[in-house]
Amino acid sequence: QVQLVESGGGLVQTGGSLRLSCAASGSTGSINVIGWYRQAPGNQRELVADISRGGRTNYADSVKGRFTISRDNAKNTVAMQMNSLKPEDTAVYYCYALSWSSSNYWGQGTQVTVSS
Repeated sequence: QVQLVESGGGLVQTGGSLRLSCAASGSTGSINVIGWYRQAPGNQRELVADISRGGRTNYADSVKGRFTISRDNAKNTVAMQMNSLKPEDTAVYYCYALSWSSSNYWGQGTQVTVSS
């Protein structure tokens, strides 16, 4: 089992920045891919960005050039720097992990609100 705990959400104005962090515990050696999804009210949960154990990154088109994901395998953490935030980035952001055996794990979510 893997436990994920997010931190770093909050309220920011349009054009501002936030940094989300996620700490993994438990069977962290089983994690292959780790990253972030988000869900806005009335919308489906969508992938924002993820990163493999080897460092390969994947971003949603809507955040390319604005968000940067990074991972520290030694500390079992993943972070996402979010710059040039827009009101449409407002959502609950969830840390997720995909194990080598294709099990999914989710954090409890952290709210990001971007005011116009």
